[in-house]
Amino acid sequence: MALLSPPPSKSKPYPFSPLPQVVHRPARSTFPAQTTKNVNSLSYTSITTKNGAVNKWNCYGLEGKVRFSRRVMLMPIVSAAVTQPVSENERESNFKRILLSDVVVTRPREVLWGRKWNPVDMASAAVVVSMHLLCLFAPFTFNYAALGIAFGLYVITGLLGITLSFHRNLSHRSFKLPKWLEYFFAYCGAQALQGHPIDWVSTHRYHHQFCDSEKDPHSPYEGFWFSHMSWMFDTNTLTERCGKPNNVGDLEKQGFYQFIRDTYVIHPIALAVLLYAMGGFPYIVWGMGVRIVWVYHITWLVNSACHVWGKQAWNTGDLSRNNWWVALLAFGEGWHNNHHAFEYSARHGLKWWQLDMTWYVVRFLQAIGLATDVKLPTDTHKQRLALADS
Repeated sequence: MALLSPPPSKSKPYPFSPLPQVVHRPARSTFPAQTTKNVNSLSYTSITTKNGAVNKWNCYGLEGKVRFSRRVMLMPIVSAAVTQPVSENERESNFKRILLSDVVVTRPREVLWGRKWNPVDMASAAVVVSMHLLCLFAPFTFNYAALGIAFGLYVITGLLGITLSFHRNLSHRSFKLPKWLEYFFAYCGAQALQGHPIDWVSTHRYHHQFCDSEKDPHSPYEGFWFSHMSWMFDTNTLTERCGKPNNVGDLEKQGFYQFIRDTYVIHPIALAVLLYAMGGFPYIVWGMGVRIVWVYHITWLVNSACHVWGKQAWNTGDLSRNNWWVALLAFGEGWHNNHHAFEYSARHGLKWWQLDMTWYVVRFLQAIGLATDVKLPTDTHKQRLALADS
């Protein structure tokens, strides 16, 4: 999810289908799962499916018939690394536990220093730094109209753009919308300045495919701040881990998303010009700087805090947690363990008390006939993944 993306590759697109999901099943400890077998340099790791339907294993470019089984299945993964068990003393001396959490940083990674930055990394860092610097003017330019603009754009770009469109609609296909409405919501997401839809969706699908493994784009096993934001500034490593984006063929073949990708930089600049015409510099500070930084960190907290702090209700085999305060800020995205258990679900707050503003909007769109094929987890699926102590 680089803020500024390199030119599109000509890699072969693969169709995306949200079911069945393929997830890694590490041991439920603070350390990555150990590799179970190593033959002829091919490491084998435990994976399983979370849905009983017979389908093509094509959601991330993996093909082959899959049938649900409660038994663990073995699948070769060429790039998986052999993990050696470590003693208690080695854990204490080499690894660092994240504050107030049982998560231990086992693969600390330094992104900011000691490596060569490419132009895309430098441009992305420049955008993030400039937005934060713009916020320094906020106390001197405050007025209620500017605050209202910031809050309104927070809802439009954060809720309608990122959580509803980029995440639940485009990444996971949890529901269908008329194309005109799908494109409108996606355009709202582009104004969040988190990358164009093709780039954002590709990175997120890789996150679910390789969640908390060594190929995950942003796992807290490599450090809290790495999972929060610094991973975005190392696009070469992301390409080495996951390859060039080849899991977004459903978006790449649509002219609208190609257009947004090719003209991405123009659109936030156009919004900034419009805001300046409406309210001058205070609208730029609050409508662009404050609002963008606010939505940045709320989105990033789902990647970091929701894999570090909170509770698990489902046996997902990864670090995903349900975090109520992130859910409040991120329109329901903080019910992250729920989401990783049922990636296809349009609803993340599965309990009546789990506030999920994005789901309420989807439910409203469904009620008026605009959202169709809305996917929800079945009771059978819940029973298979429920933890005994939940």
